[in-house]
Amino acid sequence: MSRLRIAVIGGGANSEHDVSVASAASVTAALDPSRYEVLCLTIGRDGVWWDAAGSAVGLGEVVSLLQGCAVVFPAVHGPRGEDGTLAALLDLAGVPYVGSGVRAGALGMDKWTTKLVAEAVGVRTAPGLLVTHTRSIPTDIALPVVVKPVAAGSSHGVTRVDRQDRLPDAIGAALALDDRALVESYISGREIDIAVLACADGRRIVSAPLEIVVADGLFDTARKYDGTADFRVPARLTPDEQTLLEQAALAIFDALGCAGAARIDFFLTDAGLVLNEVNTMPGMTAQSQVPRMFAARGLTYPELLDELVRAAMTAA
Repeated sequence: MSRLRIAVIGGGANSEHDVSVASAASVTAALDPSRYEVLCLTIGRDGVWWDAAGSAVGLGEVVSLLQGCAVVFPAVHGPRGEDGTLAALLDLAGVPYVGSGVRAGALGMDKWTTKLVAEAVGVRTAPGLLVTHTRSIPTDIALPVVVKPVAAGSSHGVTRVDRQDRLPDAIGAALALDDRALVESYISGREIDIAVLACADGRRIVSAPLEIVVADGLFDTARKYDGTADFRVPARLTPDEQTLLEQAALAIFDALGCAGAARIDFFLTDAGLVLNEVNTMPGMTAQSQVPRMFAARGLTYPELLDELVRAAMTAA
């Protein structure tokens, strides 16, 4: 039986470059070599594409290489990747790919738009406002707040602000990564993540929930990767909490039009669920949250990757 030729893309011209490289390397290593022939491509921090031999590849040649594959696994997180950019390129090239399409990627990456969509389908979000370079910094917002770029990942540029005099610097840090910043009321509650997988046969599998426990309650960039955060899978929830979490995740997954696997992050408060954010191309190393969450449901990492590839080919 001939092997399926699959392109795995990592890297990216954004602040999540290193995470994407790790995801792509892990995906490549986990794909069964008896079933898959893998073409590895990496996008540099400067946007230049590189092949596995370390040679720069022009965009025209990249498209030709991708068109020679049966399916593409774009393991690129963040702007100019997860935000629909790569999906648009692959759509134009006519190549099936793993994960969400242009619309879902763009909507899911935009935290402000995601809030509007969530509220429209009855999922509560934190009170917040949008700030740009041309809009005055608010002086009457109730503290504490969390300031974040509208479209960035891995918690880059995210700051908790407890004093008014620190708000300008926090907004400046967010606007250094994006032209819009989101200022949201700080939500006190348990941070619970859950993922949804759209399968090739039309089923949707909801992962086990994962709880993130950190010392001071803010899961920032450092704590994502320094090993100090405590990931508890499955999170301890009541049956009612579990049901509400799954229903909210599916509602957002469907409203955004997601495909493949998406992670939806919530806060569980005394008043119920509050959406935090959506990741349409979440971390994909074997130890990343989503593979661990599905493993707790009995779906191994290689099985998860196989299902993602099958779903991409079925949708083509």
